[in-house]
Amino acid sequence: MRLMILRHAPSLADGLLAGRRDVPADCGDAAAFARQAARLRPAQVIASPALRCRQTATALGLVPDRLEPALWEQDLGECEGMDPSRLPDLGRLPLDALARHCPDGGESFEDMAARVIPVLQALQRDTVIVAHAGTVRAALSMVVGPAALSFAVAPVSLTVLQRAGADWAVQTVNLCAGD
Repeated sequence: MRLMILRHAPSLADGLLAGRRDVPADCGDAAAFARQAARLRPAQVIASPALRCRQTATALGLVPDRLEPALWEQDLGECEGMDPSRLPDLGRLPLDALARHCPDGGESFEDMAARVIPVLQALQRDTVIVAHAGTVRAALSMVVGPAALSFAVAPVSLTVLQRAGADWAVQTVNLCAGD
């Protein structure tokens, strides 16, 4: 089973953290969408219900078979809508501690992964998911654990995992339209 996860287009959140806020996406780069759409194999399509994910799916010419609430981005609590340069300094936390860190009023990466991973593990056939950077990292964590937090996930990038039985393998991470 092949899992293709495409991160949504850049959000129009005025440079602020979007998180669980339902903000639109900038889907104006038709050439990038055409290049990424050409890489997607026919499969079932699942999307986060976030507006930016639904708009990205449309720009790719995809019609989601379903919208899956468990694929929403991590809840950043009090950090939602914050300028990234004003985020609290967490120091140099080890990745496992960072994965457990919970922003005030939000959820940790581990909490988010705990709701995303069962959806991914339940898939029975090739699937394209249009979702968030956090969703991509949750999928990667099935293979590399908390080290998934180290991966860059650019807007409109493609990440591909392959499952054989219960074992997952990473094929591609952060494949951008220009790559």
